[in-house]
Amino acid sequence: MSRLTILTKDKAQVTMESLYQDLERRIVASPPGLCPVDLTRSFIKMCLAQSCGKCVPCRVGLRQLARLFDNVLDGEANEETVENIKLTAEGIYYSADCAIGYEAAKLALKSVDGCIDDFESHIHNGFCSCNSNQPVACVKSCPAGVDIPGYIALVQQGRYADAVRLIRRDNPMPTTCAYICEHPCENRCKRTIIDAPVNIRGLKKMAVDNSGIVPVPECEAPTGKKVAIIGGGPGGLSAAYYLALMGHKVTIFEQRKQLGGMLRYGIPNYRFPRKKLDEEIDSILSTGIEVKKNISVGKDISFDDITKEYDATYISIGAHADKKIGIEGEDAKSGITSAVEMLRAIGDGDMPDYTGKKVIVIGGGNVAMDVARSSIRLGASKVSIVYRRRKADMTALEEEVEGAEAEGCDVLELMSPVRIKQDEEGNAIGLIVKPQMISRVSHGRPAPKAAAKDEVLLESDLIVVAIGQGIETKSFEEHGIKVQRGVISALNTGNITPQDGEMSEGVFAGGDCVTGPATVIKAIAAGKVAAANIDEYLGFNHEITCDVEIPYASNEDKVACGRVEVALRDAAERKNDFEPIEYGFSCEEACQEAGRCLRCDHFGFGAFRGGREEQW
Repeated sequence: MSRLTILTKDKAQVTMESLYQDLERRIVASPPGLCPVDLTRSFIKMCLAQSCGKCVPCRVGLRQLARLFDNVLDGEANEETVENIKLTAEGIYYSADCAIGYEAAKLALKSVDGCIDDFESHIHNGFCSCNSNQPVACVKSCPAGVDIPGYIALVQQGRYADAVRLIRRDNPMPTTCAYICEHPCENRCKRTIIDAPVNIRGLKKMAVDNSGIVPVPECEAPTGKKVAIIGGGPGGLSAAYYLALMGHKVTIFEQRKQLGGMLRYGIPNYRFPRKKLDEEIDSILSTGIEVKKNISVGKDISFDDITKEYDATYISIGAHADKKIGIEGEDAKSGITSAVEMLRAIGDGDMPDYTGKKVIVIGGGNVAMDVARSSIRLGASKVSIVYRRRKADMTALEEEVEGAEAEGCDVLELMSPVRIKQDEEGNAIGLIVKPQMISRVSHGRPAPKAAAKDEVLLESDLIVVAIGQGIETKSFEEHGIKVQRGVISALNTGNITPQDGEMSEGVFAGGDCVTGPATVIKAIAAGKVAAANIDEYLGFNHEITCDVEIPYASNEDKVACGRVEVALRDAAERKNDFEPIEYGFSCEEACQEAGRCLRCDHFGFGAFRGGREEQW
């Protein structure tokens, strides 16, 4: 009998694992605007270092491929070099023994195909064509371009009102984003290279919760121009705010009883308190914006009348139309509703009673999580979230999924709705689902396919469909606004694309009605861009400024330090009401977390391009 031994990690193995972790963090923190040629070469060389050397395509081919990329970057390449890259990569892809070789080659082919302009720029000009006007990763990742390092430095000094003023220069809804922003800025935070990204949203929440009432800036002198905003959601409010500051007379036409759009009619109070939303809206309206509520364009007032009366018009309607699943039984008399209908009622204060009910939520996005968690708070005895992919594939934020599970919701992954069971009177009493298995990746996501398992009946008292929202564009189409694939067609400037023979002078569009349902910060950014373009169209060139002095960056060492997380109320307590679920940072926590910021706006590349040169 042979002797068995326990294998323990030696010093070299421990070191290698540490190196891999360091490399992973660097990849995660890679900022936007990198040279695709240089980046691809680095990945190829990394794959070469992982090669076992057994097969020629990997051992020799990747080395040759790396040399060809070196030639492009060193200015020693021509058009033939690019062709040689393609041929070499194709040879490796079709003949390498393992994924190390063929995936590296696939990456090279993808780079050449998608970034050919950068290769040609290196060949003909000696440099990359990519334009990194904003080298600060978090600012670049923020759709609204907020000065994130600046307001973090202000929070560290306890200057919360100044932090809010600085945020408002680029985002008029700091409180909104402090509570519900999906914080894309954290995704590329360079602090990740050391340990973990800075909790940017948490620090913003610290600022807005402790700033007190911060008056908006004074408006410029009246210009005599009138602008109509159709839609009082985050995008419309943002455009109205900046246009009002510029001195234009702004009127918002809102279809609902209250302003806020999906902030009010899509996000429950436990995530974003209505009181905070109302305070934010009041702050925006204090610039002198006129509001006309319960006005449906196309019904109560014609679009033509608006364009005739106003010098410019901005269409910023949100995604408030529900989407159907398209399965048998969806037309049941009762026992089924949409997420839009349910959340809209809650937004108007009409709280449904789900006491003792079994609720099934279909969908895997943030709206589905909002519906599920609201159902728990409305008294449901059982809430099941049905999703046809894996939980890991859900588009909802990870913390939202975790929060739903902590509050008692069941996530039934890999279950695809087949039909809705009805009783003799036509009421929905259950959802029949077909088990799925995950299959090949399609369009960047693993696609589900039916598994060889029997269908399952899930009994229910209420089924809530939360698979997305659509845009109501019919009234605009009737007036010559071009609509493609359910959204308004607009140029990069926000100016709409007219139908053949139709004029679109002075009509702009942005936000969900152009891009489809997106995030709040993207709608805010669209409103900001629209305001600038409308101002230019009206013959002006106003600039929104802020005179807040940013603290000078210190030279202290940035040692590894754990990230401070926003604390939550206990799940057993919070699931019983619609009160806010998050606590704020303490002053000590905020100061420590703000101190983790590397001040990329001051040090490194940020000091010379897009940074603050005046500090040098």
